[in-house]
Amino acid sequence: MQLPSSPNAPGRSTREAQDADEHAHNLTNWQQEYDQLAGGRFYGRIDEVALEGFQLFKEHTNRALRQQCNVWKDSIWLGIPAQTADCRINGLTVDSNQLMCRPGDRDFELMTPDAFDIYGIVVKEDVLLRAAEREGRTLDLARLEESPRLTVAQQRLDQVRYLLERVVNHSANGLNSQLQQDLASNALLELLSEDNLTTETAPSYTHRKQVVDKVKAHIVGNPNAAVSMTELCELTHVSRRTLQYSFESILGISPLQFLRTARLNQVRRALSDPQHETPIAITAANWGFWHPGQFAKDYKALFGENPSETVRRVK
Repeated sequence: MQLPSSPNAPGRSTREAQDADEHAHNLTNWQQEYDQLAGGRFYGRIDEVALEGFQLFKEHTNRALRQQCNVWKDSIWLGIPAQTADCRINGLTVDSNQLMCRPGDRDFELMTPDAFDIYGIVVKEDVLLRAAEREGRTLDLARLEESPRLTVAQQRLDQVRYLLERVVNHSANGLNSQLQQDLASNALLELLSEDNLTTETAPSYTHRKQVVDKVKAHIVGNPNAAVSMTELCELTHVSRRTLQYSFESILGISPLQFLRTARLNQVRRALSDPQHETPIAITAANWGFWHPGQFAKDYKALFGENPSETVRRVK
């Protein structure tokens, strides 16, 4: 659902969705796929403002999600949780005095909790570099590839949150688009200061992430295979305890919860396609759900509706 733009805010729009993956596609020029992790009906909202070379937005999601994201090429994205929350980027926990940062055209993964709000800024690299030149600052954009988290003074982070809230939802008190762009540029230059770049990770992080990534690839390559914990341990060459810890530290969920929710979300994507004609039971079986009764129960527990309701809603 898209609401009309305000004449005082160039490129302003609001989009709402009742499905997590539909919501993922409502953010302009992003390539995304969202898996719902927590049970209940989904609601998402994006308030977005487009300025010259900038995209500013506030995103609300009411259910915990695994988000696979990729922002447009030759850009920089900063993500600032609106409040302290159990949020992870590429398996790294984001503390209350940190924000997230990724260059464009790079895949990254977010794990977000129930009732989550986040401010986002996307800026073209050339726009940011020109702004830095005007301010006499030097930016090393290459270092951002190694810095998915930036540590920032709490007061500064709160100031940027306040600024983004005014621009996204309150038209920046009537400031024209050029002044709004200047405000956004100055905020970004402060946040991307060399002092803020944080590249340190725990020594075991790389191994834990490799374990999780190997399981993900196996699930994608073998969608209808019934996989046990023993098989996953053999696949990743780790103990059951290490497998469990790797998933809980990187994704915040157990391996079994990941398997179940990942496959249920794939079934939902198929059923949400208006062109999809395969019977529900066969679609479910193609993703490893062989018992229709248990599948329907699990599906409703996660999405708040029966599989047949999903099909009727999109036809």
